[in-house]
Amino acid sequence: MNTNAAAESAQNATLPPELVEKVLSKLGFDRPPEPTFDGLRNVYSAWCAQVPFDNVRKLIHVRAGSPGPLPGSNPEEFLAAWLKFGTGGTCWSGAGGLHALLSALGFNAARGIATMLAAPDLPPNHGTVLVSFDNDKYLVDTSILHGEPLRYETGLESAVEHPAWGARSLWKGGKWHVAWRPLHKTDSFECRFEQFGAGPGEFPSRYEQTRGWSPFNYEVVARSNRNGEVVGLAFGHAVTLRGDGTVNRRPISHEERNRILIEDLNYSEEIVRQLPQDIPTPPPPGSRTARQSAAT
Repeated sequence: MNTNAAAESAQNATLPPELVEKVLSKLGFDRPPEPTFDGLRNVYSAWCAQVPFDNVRKLIHVRAGSPGPLPGSNPEEFLAAWLKFGTGGTCWSGAGGLHALLSALGFNAARGIATMLAAPDLPPNHGTVLVSFDNDKYLVDTSILHGEPLRYETGLESAVEHPAWGARSLWKGGKWHVAWRPLHKTDSFECRFEQFGAGPGEFPSRYEQTRGWSPFNYEVVARSNRNGEVVGLAFGHAVTLRGDGTVNRRPISHEERNRILIEDLNYSEEIVRQLPQDIPTPPPPGSRTARQSAAT
């Protein structure tokens, strides 16, 4: 079986019932939630508080030059690693894991492709999940971690109102956009949604394309919702989006970075010990900044 076929087979596979049971238990459920809106809201809220967005295992993998699939390419492996290490993943792996879990619980979940608009004219660079109930559709994004499902309806705006992790949608140029607050750009940032219903092999394929360069290949990034706040790390800084809407941001050392991961975000010491030192993120290959740097 070739690499793409193997990835698609893994994405299509049903999660083992014993894994689903362990994941639900760690998320705080003593029985499987019903595939209703209330069930989705409860699962997603628990996910946002306990399954971080991060690049921890990816950073270990790419900086070591390890061969083989990027960590979390397989949803089963992603969830097993979360159980063992407390790690999450970047968008493609995190969205793949949540999609697989929701599908195993009986939700009508679809994979989505979007573009984080870090610069004009970027190609799609973000994976997400949309859940449908008859005519009602809700976004549950594993990177934005907006706390509760965000309603998707053509032509209409919607919002999750929260001073720390709130998000607001709008329509521009015929496409749905969501404005949110990443830890490295806490004023506002937009994500444009391109399509829903992507095939099972598309997430791992797009994830693999980030192996050579990605903003998540050089410095630790981590984000989770805790006690009414968003807490985490972003490119050499500890950042907290507080419940009153204010921001606390401070530079940190390598040692402080590791302490925060273990003590504040509950990563295992085993995985944190494997992390390399952060190095400055270079500009994307072929960008104007990269060309200017090469010329100096």
